[in-house]
Amino acid sequence: MSRSPASNLTVENRSFAVINYLFLLAVLVAIIFPILLVVIVSLKTMEEYQSTSVFQLPQDILNFDNYRFVLEKANFILGARNTLQLIVASVSCSVLMGTMVAYILGRFEFKMKKFVLLAFLVPTFIPYMTTAIATFTVIKNLHLYNTIYAGIILYMGANIVGIYIFLQYIDNIPDALDESARIDGASYFRIYWSIILPQMKSAITTIAIIQTIGVYNDFFTPYLYMPKSSLRTISTSLSGFASDRGADWPLMSAGIVLVALPTLVVFLFLQRYIISGITEGSVKS
Repeated sequence: MSRSPASNLTVENRSFAVINYLFLLAVLVAIIFPILLVVIVSLKTMEEYQSTSVFQLPQDILNFDNYRFVLEKANFILGARNTLQLIVASVSCSVLMGTMVAYILGRFEFKMKKFVLLAFLVPTFIPYMTTAIATFTVIKNLHLYNTIYAGIILYMGANIVGIYIFLQYIDNIPDALDESARIDGASYFRIYWSIILPQMKSAITTIAIIQTIGVYNDFFTPYLYMPKSSLRTISTSLSGFASDRGADWPLMSAGIVLVALPTLVVFLFLQRYIISGITEGSVKS
């Protein structure tokens, strides 16, 4: 007795669902396994790490000596303070400039408008390492090398992803609001500040969260432009546990866990704002 088309469709859907779940399970294992491995290593002593397999569980799963040592030696309080300064100054300036650029591109028509948008887009296709020498020369000539202002200036530039997200939101804000404000005598800056910005809270929150995580996790910029020990950030504080002859991996792993933990907590609690901020502006009202 032959199966009906409906039953065949059900079998295909079930097979597709099983494949999807297996694929998601494989991705989950690939993501969680390295994290679990780092946690296991962070709970071992150096002698235990050298004499046992990295996959073997530590003898004492409550051994937090590495974490205590890292907090004392790496001076995470200093790193947290410097990182916080970078985040507050650069992210606020970056978001402000990004919304201003999006407001001009979204609300005004002028010559070479497409060229301006292209000028923001083109640098994203150029590998950062190819411009590192030129950037370093500029920072050096401005006498900003080994100062926190070097990191602030390099982080504060508006990025094309943020501009496009802001543009999506501006396109959904009715032009009638601008026209009514202009009739009442409002300037363009007043329209931007009092009308446009309040309507873009979701997008601003999304970009601020993404850029905050990016600044927090970045190692290259602070390491290259702010090498002074008093300017260490959360990420560069880990470099003290490595040398050209090797690394103390239990201590390094404990430091990695401490550095990654705030990012993980922020993402878990704010992921709905990130997702909604990206998707809401893409739908025309």
